[in-house]
Amino acid sequence: MRKIKCSNKHLTLDERKIIQTGIENGSTKADIARVINKDSSTVAKEIRKHRIKKPRNTYNRPTICIHIRECGKRCIGNCERYEEPKCRRRDVSPGACNKCDKYSKCHLDRYIYNAQRADEAYRQTLIESREGIGISSKEMLRIGNIIAPLLKKGQSVHQILAAHRNEIRLSERTLYHYIETGVFETFGIDCFSLKEQVNRKRFKGKYKPRKEKADYTGRTYNDFLNLLSEDAEISYVEMDTVMNSLSGPYIQTIMHKRTKLMIGFIHREKTSKSMSDTFDMLQQKLGRNLFTALFPVVLADRGAEFEKYEMFESDSDGLTRCRMFYCDPMQSSQKPHVENNHNYVRDIIPNGYPLDKIVQEDLDIMFSHINSTPRKSLADKTPYEMFVFLYGKETADLLNMSCIERDEVTLKPTLLNHVYKR
Repeated sequence: MRKIKCSNKHLTLDERKIIQTGIENGSTKADIARVINKDSSTVAKEIRKHRIKKPRNTYNRPTICIHIRECGKRCIGNCERYEEPKCRRRDVSPGACNKCDKYSKCHLDRYIYNAQRADEAYRQTLIESREGIGISSKEMLRIGNIIAPLLKKGQSVHQILAAHRNEIRLSERTLYHYIETGVFETFGIDCFSLKEQVNRKRFKGKYKPRKEKADYTGRTYNDFLNLLSEDAEISYVEMDTVMNSLSGPYIQTIMHKRTKLMIGFIHREKTSKSMSDTFDMLQQKLGRNLFTALFPVVLADRGAEFEKYEMFESDSDGLTRCRMFYCDPMQSSQKPHVENNHNYVRDIIPNGYPLDKIVQEDLDIMFSHINSTPRKSLADKTPYEMFVFLYGKETADLLNMSCIERDEVTLKPTLLNHVYKR
């Protein structure tokens, strides 16, 4: 006889109701199994596990041993020959007493199968089986030895898994759960070891009006979106400024949107002249053609240091090298990539840390570590790897960017400890 192919899925409430109906009709387990497309052993296990025992009334019949007539006496205590009568419906098939014709007169223990209660018990068992941790203590020690030193360097869970997924063999959510529930406390790892999630709050203060209102005609954010609609493949960069004091120094950040590579430059003045000097320096190092290929379009906010767009767009010969566009007022979220990437900068240079002793070489080291951090949006590749793939290692060298081994990446203030010892 050809064997029926089963679904191999967990029983549902509807299927349990069919099992209950089959029991009430006196059907065999095999007949019930064929209706719900399951193996008969599955039905047998389901009934045996979830049927509810209804103890018999022992008042009139304290003993129901089948040998009572031969013994001629009632059993007292434990008897070696004690054996209860058998019931085929209860003990063989279907395995429960639902709607049995002899139910009200039966002197045996009875078993009732209830589909609703069976499904609730199954759901509770499913929840309990998934609680706790699913790794041994040996495995916990092995994983802890991998992640502990990297978390202390400021690396994120995603960053660690990108480099050690085959060794750790846990999902990102599971690893977060283990850390949050204290599985790795013996390694000094807890919730405070995880990278902070920064929420940008809307500024409610008042801004002073500028002395000279800048003209952004043809360079607004809508103009930028129109340009992208005409050529969705166009490459552009987002530019911003990071500072820890109104009096400076200042860090000019430029992020290449396609590869997520970010570079930064230290400035003592926050003026359009100082910031545009960076473009002059980059064009001189890269050459006009390579500069135009890397920075054809620049999106910045309306800070006073970026408002003189002609100083950025034109080189010393008066030739156009890029196009400047500006976000709407108070809408820094329109350049989200550079804003979000500043979280890495703040991991290494928190608010309040003085920038006076930082030199350009320090920023090159810092951004090399940031650019060697794998990103989920890049399929766990690093910005440095993507940039080198598209533009070559020689171009990355011209930008003073170097590759840092993934386990050597440090995203903590300790990376610049030497700065504060000067």
